[in-house]
Amino acid sequence: MSSELLNKITISIVEGRPDETVDLTRQALVDGLEPLTIIDEGLTVGMNIVGDKFQTCEYYLPHLIIAASGMKQAMEILEPELQSRQQEAESAGVVVIGSVAGDIHEIGKSLVGTMMSASGFQVHDLGVDVPTEVFIAKVKETGADILGLSALLTTTMTVQRQVIRELEEAGIRDQVKVVIGGAPISQEWANTIGADGYAEDAVGSVELAKQLVV
Repeated sequence: MSSELLNKITISIVEGRPDETVDLTRQALVDGLEPLTIIDEGLTVGMNIVGDKFQTCEYYLPHLIIAASGMKQAMEILEPELQSRQQEAESAGVVVIGSVAGDIHEIGKSLVGTMMSASGFQVHDLGVDVPTEVFIAKVKETGADILGLSALLTTTMTVQRQVIRELEEAGIRDQVKVVIGGAPISQEWANTIGADGYAEDAVGSVELAKQLVV
């Protein structure tokens, strides 16, 4: 019976029914399933399928956003249960993410953060128009494995290089992997400024992050 319920949770994520995902998650807790089991064998399986469908162009951005919303809402229910049982979902790593100073674009950056969370990363989303020194301070505070820098404008993409230089001056560049993204960004630009990687979309960002923290 538990496997059937977990499969329903997976299907609700894949088919983009976030309200159903939430209801099924609550039902699974009532039925005595462990929060970690619900995450690992229900929610995460669904998100992986959605990610695969996105990469093969069977699914598009709206599918990704809806699935991530269902995952996020379900996690909001499960996290207090994890804490009360003194359990922790295994962390894939710590991520600090934000749109660089002068850039107020939110949607793409937020989707990357949500997808990272759904994939087991502990995410600190600093929002938009983030000063360089705030990125540096947060990396120091959290011991981040990944720093994600978003820039959607040609006028702000140079700030990504500035952040990397500030990491070097602070003596912590070797401690964190820098991933960049945004409409004008390319692998060539990543190579030019000394970033550790570039991802074209949210799914690619998660895959890149997993590779970098191995």
